[in-house]
Amino acid sequence: MTASAQPETLQSRVRRLIETRIFDRAIIAVIVVNALGLGMETSPAIMASYGDIVGLLDRIAIAIFVVELALKLFAYRFAFFRNGWNVFDLLIVSAALVPASREFSVLRALRILRALRLISVVPSMRRVIVGLFSAIPSIGTVIVMLLLLFYISAVMATKLFGAAFPEWFGTLGASLYSLFQIMTLESWSMGIVRPVMEVFPCAWAFFVPFILVTSFIVLNLFIGVIVNAMSEATDEEAHDEREEILRELRGLRDDIGKLRAAADRGD
Repeated sequence: MTASAQPETLQSRVRRLIETRIFDRAIIAVIVVNALGLGMETSPAIMASYGDIVGLLDRIAIAIFVVELALKLFAYRFAFFRNGWNVFDLLIVSAALVPASREFSVLRALRILRALRLISVVPSMRRVIVGLFSAIPSIGTVIVMLLLLFYISAVMATKLFGAAFPEWFGTLGASLYSLFQIMTLESWSMGIVRPVMEVFPCAWAFFVPFILVTSFIVLNLFIGVIVNAMSEATDEEAHDEREEILRELRGLRDDIGKLRAAADRGD
């Protein structure tokens, strides 16, 4: 006779529960309802009529978050802290448990940060954040290049237009701010460039290349870098999922082999 399978432990049952899709969706629903409730607290009219209900829902949400983290701590033990998203959730929920006294009154405004838990719960949002963090080195290079272009352009603008337009280009700081406004294309033509061109008709030769380089080339590099990083993060996650499936299949194959061997011995 074959040895009977070992009974499933409570820890494994809890782990299987918290890893189900139903559990994740329930937590997402609580996060969304809690975020809406925190938004309602900003309305005096709503709080005057339904303040008790909103406060009760907030306390229930905190209790659910605490139970969720307790279950994860029980299921994963010290492995819980190896996952950065678990630590992120723990910090946010811990902040909600600090008494909102005068010293910690700012934490009442920070309670809306619980809505950020959607990032850790929804896999697609996690991929976006992972992509953003992995793109930081490349983004840093783009930022340095953009700052260099801004500095060079600001020095040129100050020397070219500072005497005639001191409000916009009188100092290096004023030039940097004016060029930032031009880069964002906010009132750049009628607000700044056309008045400058009334005094310096050829000023377009400075501003048009600046806009083309900063707004349509350098800023688009940000998008390209971030999209590429997200694509790599998605591919890496898909690779990990395939490896996990392969490991499970190998385990099933080994189990089937053991069952066949046990059946042959029984025969």
